[in-house]
Amino acid sequence: MTGPCPSAPPTAMPPNPSRPSPAPSTSAKRSPEEATEEINAWVSASTDGLIPSILSRGALSDLTDLVLANAIYFKGKWAKPFAGYLTQHDKFHRLDGTAVDAPFMRGLGSHNIACHDGFKVLQLRYEEGHGPLLPQPPALAPTPVPIYSMCVFLPDARRGLWRLTDKIACNPDFLRKHLPRNSVLVGDFRLPKFKVTFGMTMNDVLQEMGVKEAFELGKADLSNMVENGGRRKMALEKVIHMAVIEVNEEGTEAAAATYMTRLGCTPDSRPPAPCVDFVADHPFAFFIVEEVSGAILFAGHVLDPTIK
Repeated sequence: MTGPCPSAPPTAMPPNPSRPSPAPSTSAKRSPEEATEEINAWVSASTDGLIPSILSRGALSDLTDLVLANAIYFKGKWAKPFAGYLTQHDKFHRLDGTAVDAPFMRGLGSHNIACHDGFKVLQLRYEEGHGPLLPQPPALAPTPVPIYSMCVFLPDARRGLWRLTDKIACNPDFLRKHLPRNSVLVGDFRLPKFKVTFGMTMNDVLQEMGVKEAFELGKADLSNMVENGGRRKMALEKVIHMAVIEVNEEGTEAAAATYMTRLGCTPDSRPPAPCVDFVADHPFAFFIVEEVSGAILFAGHVLDPTIK
């Protein structure tokens, strides 16, 4: 199974994003079916069709006062795309000890990789966006250009994912402190292509995080969020989260044997730089981050890249 974890809302727009118009106002009171179709159409348009719908038939009723929808779409191209002709099938070892055949992208040259005690971190940069900078008052510094990357946290042990994710979850600075600082020559480099599809009701997760009264009639009061809502108090009934992320040779939409070549050159008496292997042939965690602000746009883990 492949599954992403819900991440904090992003604070920056991704490069070349889809920029949908605000969600239209609609009335579930008058027609729940029409409201469902309108909301699903907006979500599909906002995610370029990666998430075709979020509400199932019958999700809304005459008792529904308000639906708050939010969507983000990310499509980034690698700064250094992978060569498609190098992609080959190989074994991916799952947590239960079985293995599946999966397509692995293979890298050449140098990559940003950090080696730590018990795990490695790969950082793959995306192309920078080419949108114009907004005019800035003379007294203010120009807005920094956002930098986006995908960071892969790969445990050394084939069954070491949960121990690694526990460390990441327990320390808010863990991800930032363990990102690569230098590029290194790669030896055996393999990263599977994968597509993550995730959807769940978030009520229990939010309540475990402390958001409890918002779901309790009589304690919650969200009446100011709707017109003429002052007639009665409102509480949350359901929070649904969905995400789809696809990674391939060109980049990421959210929405590997190594070949070493050497050009002819003059003899060099210095010893060759050591090569680092990065073989993601077992479960790993990944994060799509904006490096300037430190915002995490998407977070997840891959348990089986062949499951969509």
